[in-house]
Amino acid sequence: MSTVKLIEDTEKDPRVKAVFDDIRATRKSDFINNFWLYLAFDPQLLEETWYGVKSVMAVPSALDPLTKELVYIAVSITNSCRYCVHSHTAAARAKGMTDDMYADLLRVVATAGRTNQLLNGLQVPVDRAFDLE
Repeated sequence: MSTVKLIEDTEKDPRVKAVFDDIRATRKSDFINNFWLYLAFDPQLLEETWYGVKSVMAVPSALDPLTKELVYIAVSITNSCRYCVHSHTAAARAKGMTDDMYADLLRVVATAGRTNQLLNGLQVPVDRAFDLE
């Protein structure tokens, strides 16, 4: 259950329509995710969020698109964001993630979570060799 109401005709607002048109063009798909549909309750928040996401996830950079999706999945798992886990797992599969890669990713996330918890509990000081100063 959402905390905001889904606006019936979201694209009546020209700002929302512009963002949705850009999402369609960027993704080369007519599909607009529920996240964007619900976020359209506030056109400014929709714009800020979409253009921020686009600048990181859709612009070529040092990380390839599949790696970006894998990182997004890992962070989403850690933050318990069910929606993002599902949407970015689908996106990673579309970019070539195999079942073996997904299993490996889950092993890494689980291992990092375990060791992070142990280190948080133990409060181990950071090794000087890891400090850039």
